[in-house]
Amino acid sequence: MIERELTCQEFVELVTDYLEGVMPEPERARFEAHLNECVSCASYLDQFRSTIRLTGRLTESSISPDVRDELLSRFRDWTKT
Repeated sequence: MIERELTCQEFVELVTDYLEGVMPEPERARFEAHLNECVSCASYLDQFRSTIRLTGRLTESSISPDVRDELLSRFRDWTKT
C-alpha cells in the first residue's frame, strides 16, 4: 500500500509529535519526506524549534501576571479563530 503524501496542514498538526520523538516510523517517514520537499514547512519547523529554545529560558516568575494571562487567553482561544 502506497502512503499518500502529507499535506502542509497535517505537517503542522504533527510537529509536536515529531519533535518529541513519539511519531510512529511510517508517519515519521511521510513527515520527513514532506519536510525534504516543502520549503515553507521546513521554515515552520525551524521557527518552532527556535521558539522552543527561546521560551525554554523563560520562567514563570520572569513573566508579568498580565502577560501570562494574555498568553493563556490566546492559547485557549487559538482553535476558535
